[in-house]
Amino acid sequence: MITYMKRQRPLPSSPSITTATGEPILSKITSTNSTISSYYSSKKPRKALISDLKTPKRVTLNLNKSELFLPLTFPTGQTFRWKQTSPFQYTGVVGSHLVSLIQLQDANGTDVAYTFHNTPSSDQTAAKSALLDFLNMSICLNDLWNEFSASDQRFAELAEHLSGARVLRQDPLECLIQFICSSNNNIKRITQMVDFISSLGNHLGVVEGIEFYEFPSLDQLSKVSEEELRKAGFGYRAKYITGTVQALQSKPGGGAAWLASLRELELQNTIEALTTLPGVGPKVAACIALFSLDQHHAVPVDTHVWKIATRYLIPELAGTKLTPKLCSRVADAFVEKYGRYAGWAQTLLFIAELPSQKALLQSLTNQTKEATKDVKSQKG
Repeated sequence: MITYMKRQRPLPSSPSITTATGEPILSKITSTNSTISSYYSSKKPRKALISDLKTPKRVTLNLNKSELFLPLTFPTGQTFRWKQTSPFQYTGVVGSHLVSLIQLQDANGTDVAYTFHNTPSSDQTAAKSALLDFLNMSICLNDLWNEFSASDQRFAELAEHLSGARVLRQDPLECLIQFICSSNNNIKRITQMVDFISSLGNHLGVVEGIEFYEFPSLDQLSKVSEEELRKAGFGYRAKYITGTVQALQSKPGGGAAWLASLRELELQNTIEALTTLPGVGPKVAACIALFSLDQHHAVPVDTHVWKIATRYLIPELAGTKLTPKLCSRVADAFVEKYGRYAGWAQTLLFIAELPSQKALLQSLTNQTKEATKDVKSQKG
């Protein structure tokens, strides 16, 4: 197993950048969808913080699209708590801050703006700092993409059309519970489960008709029983969630602190620690490690990633069955190819395989071919 010492790649100081993956695409849909939605919708909504939502201030981050492109970051299976609240706008919660991110289009290219809906002016600086941390802005995506593209022609071709696909740095507890919900599940049902769990937290407000909540604390999570979760349609995952909450509450110093401490460990030790929790296998653990615990070379391996690996990295294994041992082989192959930020490279390659993006890539490829033909005909 390849290991690396932890490090960060700082953004350059130039003002030009003043910026399993595991389970989300499985198609098995069960009959409990309606159970979750009906149970969740039957909960009486709390009053929105109307006074805080009237005239939120929009502030630009001065980001190029190559550093952050919202449609390639939020609806791709990293998090299930952010909602598209208008074209090119995604709304979610960072800590106790309800925030909307908007992808702007202007004559100079693109930028991203943010709006805090319920944050007092006195807390805006701290809220922005929390947002930038959540967006993993200590990592320069443009540098990474250039590095990967220089050594991999396929990555270079994809990055040209799929720039700005950023890996988030989520709260570990929030990420953990979401990915326990994701096991052997589909996006619609995962989202319904995560919405139910979220509703146990403090209500923050309503944006475009959608209720938003601060993610519940361990204490708040401990107040929901396995029976209640089963009635809400969580199935066998109900015992995993309640079991994990109990396990975290028993940790010396508290479960939240224990989870945060995993950011300081080597990847293998982080995976081993996470898999002691109920409902967390190696694949779910890799997702949590990559999306919340600074383990940038964690590679969540499922059948989709297996196909990518056998097509481009280890073709000699094409046609064989994926096993736990081969999962390690796949992860190592990504690290050997892309280095200590292999998880970021794998994320873009995974996104490129999503049906919506494959259609977009095909369209762009066809446009490029047509443009090339036109140039050749003009020269001829």
